[in-house]
Amino acid sequence: MNQSNSKKYIILIAGIVLALAFGILYTWSILKGEIESSINLNLSEGFHWDISTLNDPYSLSLLVFSFTMIISGRIQDRLGPRITTYIGGVFVFIGFLIIAFSKSYLIWLLGYGVFIGVGIGFGYAAITPVVIKWFPAQKTGLVTGLVVAGFGLSSVYIAPLYNYLIKNFGLTNTIYYYGIGFFVVVLIAASFIKNPASISIDNISDFKSAEEENRINVLKTSAFYKLWITYFIGAGSGLMVIGFITEMVKKDLGAQAFLGVAIIAIGNSLGRIVSGYFSDKIGRIKTLLIFYLFQTLLMFLAYFTFGVNNVILIVFLATFLGFNYGSNLTVFPAITKDLWGMKKFGANYGLLYTSWGIGGFVLSRVSQMIKASTGTLEYSFLLGGILMILGSILLFYLKKDLKQFR
Repeated sequence: MNQSNSKKYIILIAGIVLALAFGILYTWSILKGEIESSINLNLSEGFHWDISTLNDPYSLSLLVFSFTMIISGRIQDRLGPRITTYIGGVFVFIGFLIIAFSKSYLIWLLGYGVFIGVGIGFGYAAITPVVIKWFPAQKTGLVTGLVVAGFGLSSVYIAPLYNYLIKNFGLTNTIYYYGIGFFVVVLIAASFIKNPASISIDNISDFKSAEEENRINVLKTSAFYKLWITYFIGAGSGLMVIGFITEMVKKDLGAQAFLGVAIIAIGNSLGRIVSGYFSDKIGRIKTLLIFYLFQTLLMFLAYFTFGVNNVILIVFLATFLGFNYGSNLTVFPAITKDLWGMKKFGANYGLLYTSWGIGGFVLSRVSQMIKASTGTLEYSFLLGGILMILGSILLFYLKKDLKQFR
């Protein structure tokens, strides 16, 4: 293995380690459980939030994360991945320090919702672009899938680690110790990442020359808006149901809940890798269409079998709903690179990524409204299935946009 090949695999490993570190949104389900238990105990020194606001720090973090990508993507394009990652690490570390020693709802909105959201946005914006630049265009999907799989796998180590720390050191110390550990890992891993000295035209874009890509304003292309709506549907409908069906798995498995969560996380991550591999082989749109149609079938299956007390079926649905959802996080950045090149990839994907945050926020709220009016969550699956049909139709129109860029 020559020095160049060795270097690019070091970059890939560092990128995956950083993805595992920045996948801290998966801490919320554990933190939420601790906060809810404290509220129910009603101790004077505990949390005293309105139970209806329990998800607010997480929801705000999703929105802040996605919109930060617009700014952090531009910074990454100009200052490079290492500085951008360090900025993200500092914001997340400060966020952990803010919430570690407070039980105030407003402080948690600031610390978890704003600071940690901003930090993840900077980290996420830096990791994928730098790895893509080190590999040839025909491997864009696969390496993107490997990196974003790290985010999906985060819950596999975060859940048992947090449970152990909370049991032995309490919630405050857990957040504090984890924040320090996170910051150390980011400082070390980020020191290994940097952009290659030069990028061949193959690595810049499959479809456009370096001169042409400088003239593109993505907001003036119809492809951007079709991609945005399709991403909104695919990511939003997945986020809408994955959370509560995972909770169903935890409830049904009881003491073995960790195994169910681990299986779901692995399925989510495999979807990112598998979709990346096939998008390189058969094309981005064909791959997305296969995953969207599979997701449609699962949504309707979940709707018609909702209430069936079968833990194997529920684990299957949760795993493959996550598997299909993961494809969005791999294939859409690859399409962004294909259409508009690498020079402004961070800024362009940052704009497109707002669809993920808005989709997750809006459709999760819609799901809660449906539950409030009907008393059940089963209609969320019906809505998800209908939306996935619309997304699949949009993918056919996107084929034409991809061809016009060739």
